[in-house]
Amino acid sequence: MSLHAKAFFYQLISFIVFFIPFRLLIGYLTGMETIWVSIGAFMLTLVLAPKFQAVKTNEGIKLYMKWLFIKGVKEIK
Repeated sequence: MSLHAKAFFYQLISFIVFFIPFRLLIGYLTGMETIWVSIGAFMLTLVLAPKFQAVKTNEGIKLYMKWLFIKGVKEIK
């Protein structure tokens, strides 16, 4: 599997891991069941979930992660 595909799957998994609990929590706390609950969870997830990206460097393609709670960019592979 290429690193670009791994970055996509890591991004997808991290989005799912953050979105579903936020969606349920916002729905529980507000008591609403409208599209706004999903939009709010989506916005929170965009800000709080880690971002993964495969970047071509002089040494080859490397996988990087950036997250709000970690200073700077971390190399994964």
